[in-house]
Amino acid sequence: MKLDGRIAIITGGGSGIGHEACKLFAAEGATVIVADRNAEAAKAVADEITAGGGKAFPHAVDVANEAQIEAMVAAVVAGHGRIDILVNNAGYGIAGTVVSTSEADWDALMAVNVKGVYLGCKHVIPVMERNGGGAIVSTASAAANIGIHDRAAYVASKGAVAALTRAMAIDHVDAGIRINAVAPGTIESPYFTRILSGPDGAELRRGLEERQAMERLGKPVEIAQAMLWLASDDASFCTGTVMVVDGGWTARGDRKLKKKA
Repeated sequence: MKLDGRIAIITGGGSGIGHEACKLFAAEGATVIVADRNAEAAKAVADEITAGGGKAFPHAVDVANEAQIEAMVAAVVAGHGRIDILVNNAGYGIAGTVVSTSEADWDALMAVNVKGVYLGCKHVIPVMERNGGGAIVSTASAAANIGIHDRAAYVASKGAVAALTRAMAIDHVDAGIRINAVAPGTIESPYFTRILSGPDGAELRRGLEERQAMERLGKPVEIAQAMLWLASDDASFCTGTVMVVDGGWTARGDRKLKKKA
């Protein structure tokens, strides 16, 4: 029980990596706040955990909205007395170069992927300081290390998450707060499921698999396991780290897909 008795907020907890992280953290003894913009998805995950004997509570929140983040943090503190772990996992991707990406799409993506991390940490860190410490894990991306075509806004946002992780780790190390990130490769997520359901899905999948050295897509639980390690005391000497979990994609380098994915 690596997280026994700890209170954990996991954003984007209603699906994909966040869903698996919620289940895994609860299985390791944490009380999990399943935070997601989709209230029904958050409740479904929380219900799944409680049905299995774990402790979980849903909370609908838009991570780009400071008032909602502030209210969520206040509610968690009021209900549980503390916050020990924050996983900033909410995020999404869009296709486009800097030329083809609209300003509105750029701003919307940055609001969730980058501002969401900033706001979560802004309001949770003071709580952790009062508690005597804590652990924060954010979701970056292996794509930020090498760049990929036709994903300018997404790559920029995840590069910002990695840089912000390192900056915050230095700022708050004396408060006993460890701040790290996971940089996944291409994962079997609802986002890619939608993309791969089209007529060119099989070809796109082959291309995505081939750019990983292991020649397969990652599983959400494999990223959740990395998050668990970083959030637990097993990673007690780890802060400011961006852990790459990408099936060898970074080592191999990007292969331009024949069709955009």
